Amino acid sequence: MLEKIFSLPIDEAIAEAVSRRHLDQMPLVVVDRPEGRAAVSLQGAQLVAWEPRGEAPVLWLSDRSRWARGAAIRGGVPLCWPWFDDSGEPMHGFARTVMWELTECLEADDSVTLTFGLRSTAETLALWPYDFALVTRIKVGQECSVELEVHADHPSVAALHTYLRVGSLAQVTIAGLGDRYTDGLRDHAPGFQDGALTLADGEPVERYYTRSASVSEVHDGKLGRTVEVHHRQHSDTVVWNPGAELIQTMPDLAKDAHREFVCVETARLSRPIAGGERNAPGEAARLAMTLTVRS
Repeated sequence: MLEKIFSLPIDEAIAEAVSRRHLDQMPLVVVDRPEGRAAVSLQGAQLVAWEPRGEAPVLWLSDRSRWARGAAIRGGVPLCWPWFDDSGEPMHGFARTVMWELTECLEADDSVTLTFGLRSTAETLALWPYDFALVTRIKVGQECSVELEVHADHPSVAALHTYLRVGSLAQVTIAGLGDRYTDGLRDHAPGFQDGALTLADGEPVERYYTRSASVSEVHDGKLGRTVEVHHRQHSDTVVWNPGAELIQTMPDLAKDAHREFVCVETARLSRPIAGGERNAPGEAARLAMTLTVRS
């Protein structure tokens, strides 16, 4: 799938290393620089691929994703807002299933930053009856970052639902999560974790950590690398994988795909984004993460 995206014909050159392309009904912005390459869907301002030069792809993307407008894209970094999970319709909020606008492309010596905007419309007001403005900034280079900026007078929750590609789920451990969590598979019963989380092949996981460190380290024994997820302005870190049983009911996932990824999510769930919240005077509320890779 990734090679198909990067080999798509160019519809429009935006900058020397940035172009507009499309896959089926879905418009994409593709970055291809010496430091690495990436692709972003205009639907959801969703980073769907990032591959630093010399490394295997860092993000996982389902080969069964539907590239049709209004259909959620399975993989990459979906932006979940203004609600999470099935507490509203569509699931995980509408920010990931509506079209955003590319408002700026800024090239630097070692990276490129893409800025996308979304404002309330009649379509969104029918789903969530409040005005808002969102800004997403995606910086692509040897590292990759996603930042969501929220301007809204009504409280909301948000998550950067990052799908990380792994060589084999059974050879993955995640450090930096903390020792306390609630278990989404057991009605959010509290749990205690001693040390790093070890993932079992076939077993589902849905844990919400509220005392995690600012960096989650995903150690991948098969690929021989560690992916660091640097969280900023978050209240929660969520770890999710559907497991072998649930995945059979998910049409946009192959039956063994649970072995190929783990989601490590940067979230504001237990501490929602307050209406009119500011990180500092004059600054809107933000939720952000940065991905780095080390061998």
